[in-house]
Amino acid sequence: MSAVPWIWLLLAGVVEVAWAQSIKPTEGFTRLPQTALCFVLMLGAVYLLSRALQDLPVGTSYAVFTGVGTIGTVLTALAVRHEVPSPATLTGLVLITAGLITVHLGTTTH
Repeated sequence: MSAVPWIWLLLAGVVEVAWAQSIKPTEGFTRLPQTALCFVLMLGAVYLLSRALQDLPVGTSYAVFTGVGTIGTVLTALAVRHEVPSPATLTGLVLITAGLITVHLGTTTH
């Protein structure tokens, strides 16, 4: 299987992280420029996910997409907003990472 669908999927996850971080500055979707950026990022993430879905199974793709988004969002919030995750959150992130690796290793072509 080509690496290209996985690249699309990784990019989708990265854009999802940017989208998640863009929600708070909209202040409840009351700030127009921030809201517009938020919606563009959301559409971008879904578009990139749809490209990956052309060659990868939907279950695998969505699991990886949300996993990358979750891990990336927590780590970005730590770096940018100084939101320190709890030990339980860190444990969950380790488990999610292990799950993503397992899903990738178990993926076969369709």
